[in-house]
This record gives sequence, C-alpha cells and structure tokens, in this order.
Amino acid sequence: MEPREPIELPVEHIPNAEAAPYVRSFAFQFGETPVDRPRQPRRPRVVLPMLLFVATCVSTFVVGGDMFGAITSVRQLVDQEDGQRVFQQVTVIDWGASLTWLNGFKYSAALMAILFAHEMGHYLQARRYGVPASWPWFIPMPSPPMGTMGAVIAQASGYADRKQLFDIGISGPLAGLVLAIPICVLGLRNCEVKIPDPGQVTMTFGDPLILQWLADLVIGPRPAGAELWLNPFLHAGWVGIFVTALNLIPIGQLDGGHILYCLIGRKAHVIARNLLWLAVAYMALTKNWSYGLMVFLLFMMGAKHPPSRDDSVPLGRFREVLGWFTLCFVFVGFTPVPISLEQRPPVEVPVEQ
Repeated sequence: MEPREPIELPVEHIPNAEAAPYVRSFAFQFGETPVDRPRQPRRPRVVLPMLLFVATCVSTFVVGGDMFGAITSVRQLVDQEDGQRVFQQVTVIDWGASLTWLNGFKYSAALMAILFAHEMGHYLQARRYGVPASWPWFIPMPSPPMGTMGAVIAQASGYADRKQLFDIGISGPLAGLVLAIPICVLGLRNCEVKIPDPGQVTMTFGDPLILQWLADLVIGPRPAGAELWLNPFLHAGWVGIFVTALNLIPIGQLDGGHILYCLIGRKAHVIARNLLWLAVAYMALTKNWSYGLMVFLLFMMGAKHPPSRDDSVPLGRFREVLGWFTLCFVFVGFTPVPISLEQRPPVEVPVEQ
C-alpha cells in the first residue's frame, strides 16, 4: 500500500486538571503512531494596542491638566431663566499656561508608568513560561477623575500550570505597587494641607488605610478638619493603589481570583460567589452604586475560575505566604466610597449675650 498524506483531526479537550482546555490536532498517517501537535497560537496584535496606549496617554494628560492646571477668569455669555443672555465672569482652565501642561504631563506619566508596570508584570511572566498573551490593551476615558479605565491583557487558558498561573497573576499587582507607593510618597512630600472654606463644596477622595499611614509617616500630625490637597503625583498614586486593590479582590478572572484559586483550588469559587452577593447587598443597603458596573461585569464573566493545566503542581511555602500577604492588600488599599461631594458646614458665630 502506498503511503498517503497525513489527516489532521481537531479534537476538543474538556478542561480539567490533567488536560489542557484548548484545541489540539492529531496527525494520523497510515502505518505510523499518531503525533500530538498543539495548535500554534496567533501572533498578538500590535498596532491597535499601541494606538490605545497613545490615546490613554492623551486622555490622562487632558484630565491631569483639567484637574491641576492654571485657572483663569474669562467673560462668557450665559443663558438666564428669562431667556436673556448676559456676560458673566467664569473660571476656566488656561491651556496656554505652562503649569497646565506640566501638571498634565506629571499626572499622565506617573499613572501610565504604574499601569504599564502592572500589565508588563503579567505579560513578561507569561512570555517567560511560554503562555500566549496579548500586548496590554489600555482603555482611555477622557473625563475626570482618572482619565482611564485601566488596562487588560488577554491570556490563553490551559497553557499554564498552577505555579505558573500564580506567578503570572501576582506579578502584575506587585510590579504596579513598586511604583505606586513611591509616587504616593513623592506626592505627599509636595502636597498642601488645607482646611476647606465653610460652605465650600469639594470633591473628596476616600483615603485607604495605606495612604493614611503614609501621610502620617511623611507629613505627620495635621490640624483637625484639615485635608490633603491633591497634586498630580499624589492623585496618580491614589489611582494606582485603588486599581491594584480592585484587581486583588478574589473573584473570577481578577488578579485576586487567580491568586486565591492557586492557593485553595475550587474552594475559591464559594468565596467568590459570596463576595459578589455581599457586594450587591452592600450597595442596596447603602445606596452606593459606585461599583455597580464592575459587579455586573463580574456576574457576566462568572465567579468561577477555570482550572489550570495541572492543579497538582505544588506552590511551595514562599509562594503561599506571598500569596496570602498580597491578598491582604485589599484591606489596606480598598476604599468603599472612592469619590464623594461634600459641602463644608458654615462656621457658627457665637451670639453675644
């Protein structure tokens, strides 16, 4: 019998701890043993991630300039209730001032460095273990108070075993914090401590415990009622800490979900489901819907974490301690009310008898 060309038959594997949940092709040739040939992953896209990176740099620059730029007074036509239009003096950001451009650049450079370090921590570890992963996809949002919705990378499932998945998941938060904490310290060393004017409406950013500790260490005791006045570096550090704490919540495909699954396996599913319903109950009771979109997306993606290529691979004592220690950052970096508008009460003048 003459030899014939090999026939490739795609076979879908059911995800479990022993087999990888991706498509393999088996080459069958008459008279020979079948050869297992993993399908080659597609090359990651480059152009679109680069364009999104540039767009996010621009959006964070605009937000930084808008929040910390020089203010000027101009005359503008304002519509009144009676239908007439009159000139009034209003304050706007002076984009011709060098201070506006400088502060916009400071905020953008600091925040993008934190986000870039976070995503490259994931990406480089994935490349180290041969796990297919996309370049970081940054999400621009040209409106205050952040200028971005963060960044993500797409990682192929079923290629990493338990230890490799742990290293990939934990490297991002740790790399981001290596920059976020020093940037916070730099911002605190140059920030002003002010007591808001009575009756003034201010946008207040919730201070996580770690920021309060850093403020006590860098600034020291502060007058009663005094608040830290944000500057570009302090705000970028605050955003970096806040985003890191959100990612470390142990649910589904978040970084914390990867870490917890690698630590305790399928028991992490129960914790993730309970945390999601606890978040819903908290928002319903407090009427604080700040995290409504995030909770909805987590419900859509599912609380369960898919298995690794081999869940039986041991982590070792060092990784176990590091994993639990990193998850604890949620308690010191997360704030239930990230942003709020507060009006200072007027000063009470004592009445003379």
